[in-house]
Amino acid sequence: MNNFTFYSPTYFAFGKDEENKVGALVKRFGGSKVLIHYGGGSVVRSGLLGRVKASLETEGLPYVELGGVKPNPRSGLVYEGIELCKREGVDFILAVGGGSTIDSSKAIAAGVVYEGDFWDFYSGKTIEKALPVGTILTIAAAGSEGSPDSVITNEDGMYKRGASGDAIRPKFSILNPALTQTLPPYQTACGITDIMAHLYERYLTNTKEVEVTDRLIEALLLTMIHEGPRVIENPDNYDARANIMWAGMMAHNNAVGVGRSQDWNSHNIEHELSALYDCAHGAGLAVTMPAVFHYVMNHDVMRFAKVAVRVWGCQMDFDHPEVTAKAGIEALRNFLISIGMPKNFAELGAKEEDIPKLVDVLVNGNGRSGSISGFVSLNAEDCANIYRLMV
Repeated sequence: MNNFTFYSPTYFAFGKDEENKVGALVKRFGGSKVLIHYGGGSVVRSGLLGRVKASLETEGLPYVELGGVKPNPRSGLVYEGIELCKREGVDFILAVGGGSTIDSSKAIAAGVVYEGDFWDFYSGKTIEKALPVGTILTIAAAGSEGSPDSVITNEDGMYKRGASGDAIRPKFSILNPALTQTLPPYQTACGITDIMAHLYERYLTNTKEVEVTDRLIEALLLTMIHEGPRVIENPDNYDARANIMWAGMMAHNNAVGVGRSQDWNSHNIEHELSALYDCAHGAGLAVTMPAVFHYVMNHDVMRFAKVAVRVWGCQMDFDHPEVTAKAGIEALRNFLISIGMPKNFAELGAKEEDIPKLVDVLVNGNGRSGSISGFVSLNAEDCANIYRLMV
C-alpha cells in the first residue's frame, strides 16, 4: 500500500425530507448570500426548488438563481455563473441536481475567487481555494456530492476534462433517496453504470497488497449488482434507492481508492464520446469499459480474474486464468445490458468514421502529448483499437 492523505469533511444529511433543512445548513457553513444552481424543469415541476427557496427564506438568506445546466456541463454557463456571483456578492453555491449541476457549481465556486480563467484548473492546475459549495442530490451517479472532483466540457474545442482539489469538496450534501424515485429507468441505469465505473477505475491498480480497499470495492460492486435490478423493476423501492445513493457517494469520495494507483482510462476514453455525441456519460461507459478491459486484460490477468471470481461468481481456471478474466468482463457487460444500457457504437449514436477525430482529441487535445496513462499507458493506436472494439 502506498502512503496517502485522506481528507473528507463533507457533512451528510441522509434521508426523507432532509432538503427542508438546507437553509439552516447553508447558514451553519457560513453562507450569507446564495447562488441556487440547477438544471432543467424537473427540479421546478417536482416542487423541490420551491422547498429550497422556502427554507432559505425562513433563515433570512437572500439568493439568486442560475438554471440551465445540461448533462456534460458546459463552460459557457460556468462563465455566466462566475460573473453573476461576482456581480451579486454571492458567497455560497448551492447545487440542486445531479453530478452535472454539482460539477458546474464547483467550477463556478473555484472561478469566483480566481483571477485567471477557471479553465486553468481543467488543464492541470490544482484548485486550492473556492467558495463553499453545498448540494441537494437528485440522481445517484457521479459521486460529486462527496468528491473533490469536477468535470466540465469546454465549448471551445469540446474538450471534456476534469479538475480536482479538496477546496471543492462540498461542505454539506443532502441525500434524500426519495428524490430519485421519479427518475426514468434509463437515467437510473446510467447512474448505476457510472458508480460501477468509479469502482472499477480504482480496482484496476498496479499497487500491491491493497486487500482492504479491494474488499471494500468488491462489496460496493456486489451491492450494485443486487440493488440495480431491484430498482429498475420497481422505481419506488426506497430501500434500494437508498443503498445505491450511499454506494454512489462511497464509490467516489476516494475512501476506497486511498493508498493505491488508479486507472481512469475508461473515463478518459468515454469523455470524448459524450463530448462529441452528447450521450449520457453512464451509457458511454457501458460501451467503453468492456472494450478497455478486454484490451488491457493481459497486463494483469489475475486482477481481472480476481474480480470475476469474487464479484461475478465465475469459476477460477488456474491453468487458463485469462478464461476466468474474460468471463468476468462479459458478466459485467451482460449485467449492464440487462439494466438497459447500450452495447455498441450504433446504440450509443457513435460513428466508426469519427474514430480518428476521437483519438486525436483524446491523446493530443488540451495539452496532452500523444497518450493517456493509468493501469496501462495507451497511445493513439491503442485508443483507436479500443474504439474499434466498441463498434
